[in-house]
Amino acid sequence: MPNDYRNSAGGSFVQGMEGAVATQSSLHAERHYAVAEIAEMWNLSVDKVRELFADEPGVLVIGKRRPFRRRPYLTLRIPQSVVERVHARLSGGERFR
Repeated sequence: MPNDYRNSAGGSFVQGMEGAVATQSSLHAERHYAVAEIAEMWNLSVDKVRELFADEPGVLVIGKRRPFRRRPYLTLRIPQSVVERVHARLSGGERFR
């Protein structure tokens, strides 16, 4: 019998067979953004977004940082929680704590 999982409104995964709920709060289960998506949302250049998120904890970096080529080809995937954390930091939300 295959499991019938579907995403619920609260970000949890709901199993349709027995109604069991398995909440997943780890980074792999949340929405990940491409650099171009954040650049468009924040009205910034792709290069600036790469600079902001390149060394941020929690960001997926796919590729080699030190390739044999001159320019490293890296793909960044940024989780929703990291986007929110950086936005709060940049907007001054953590400045007065």
